[in-house]
Amino acid sequence: MGEAASHACVIGLGWGDEGKGKIVDLLCADFDCVVRYNGGANAGHTVCIGDQTFALHLLPAGILHDGVEAVIGPGVALDPASLIEEIDTLAQRGRSIDGRLKISSRAHVVMPYHKIEDRISESEAASGQRIGTTARGIGPCYADKVRRHHAIRMVDLLDATFRDERLPQIVATRRETLRRLFGSDPDLDVAAIVDDARVWSERLGPMVCDTTTLLENAMNAGRRLLFEGANGCLLDIDHGTYPYVTSSTTSAAGIPTGAGVPPRTVTRVIGVCKAYATRVGEGPFVTELTDATGDWIRERGHEYGTTTGRPRRCGWFDAVATRYSARLSGTTEIALMHLDTLSGADSVGICTAYEIDGTKTDRMPCDTRTLQRAQPVFEMHPGWSESLRAAKSLRDLPANARRYLDRLQELVGVPIRLVSVGPERTQTLRLDR
Repeated sequence: MGEAASHACVIGLGWGDEGKGKIVDLLCADFDCVVRYNGGANAGHTVCIGDQTFALHLLPAGILHDGVEAVIGPGVALDPASLIEEIDTLAQRGRSIDGRLKISSRAHVVMPYHKIEDRISESEAASGQRIGTTARGIGPCYADKVRRHHAIRMVDLLDATFRDERLPQIVATRRETLRRLFGSDPDLDVAAIVDDARVWSERLGPMVCDTTTLLENAMNAGRRLLFEGANGCLLDIDHGTYPYVTSSTTSAAGIPTGAGVPPRTVTRVIGVCKAYATRVGEGPFVTELTDATGDWIRERGHEYGTTTGRPRRCGWFDAVATRYSARLSGTTEIALMHLDTLSGADSVGICTAYEIDGTKTDRMPCDTRTLQRAQPVFEMHPGWSESLRAAKSLRDLPANARRYLDRLQELVGVPIRLVSVGPERTQTLRLDR
């Protein structure tokens, strides 16, 4: 088997939207295969190449590199319609997947009724109880996966008998369940869904395979694997700010089950975070700035969701939360994004601790109600006015920016190896410290 050290993963250390897509794209030259292992079309990875910007949701970012194989693992909640739309959009822009995409036969399928349930559940939730879901059907799909009786995997869609006999039964049952839950008929067209499933099977069927065996063979052949996480560690179903989380394991801990590889496979864990903090949707956000400074960061950083277009909540860097995520995932190095966004700020803040009910702590509380009461303890640092986008090395950065990086690294306890100073693939500094 190939050396474990040759395999790496890229994960988010925040609430998603950290810039993982850019880092995956940047690192692809060093790897043979990029693997998505969690989440679904609720993810949004943006990659800028020259004057072109690509927004990917289900396709691994490695698909933009010719010669790199892209794999969607068994832990992904796969929306066939969305995936086909992504593939067709890339083709229209002259980017062919050219037989390089492989889809796990074990991946669970997001169906139209999952999206309906997601949307209605969120809209009917009482004030203060909304999760902030993207309404892409991810949670209901994972729920069916656990309930098992009505779950559908990609391998099922390829079975004509299943599509013609079992699928209509499932759709009819789910339609009745939704009617009883929400008091109105969701108007699911059973025949239309079966027809759609047939089209999905025809389009995606040639790409479906046992990706667990595929990856095993790749490692045995010495090929290098890069695992691409979706969402962020603070949205992890078990360790995030529950219940304001997603429905999958978003940290590096999700790789063995979500991709189907041994736990020892990955030894290099690249944690991605911004030079400030952002969050989309509901849930606690200790360092949030609801003033003009927060608005300034949002506009400077173009902080609007790739998937939904929703404005992101913005705040100063949270060293408490980032350190927690880094430790949880065994992060070995950090990729710091959007440092250029802070150019022009008179001062920049770092949250070094929380004050909760009069007590100071540098630990992340597990209870959301407690976290909601937390007040940030800020440490303010001098800003810099210079643009960073032409920087080619650490020494090209202003002294205050370098000192800011040093302090972040000290507080999180993990070395910063990559620093993004602009949206382009080339505007990333590799730091050898």
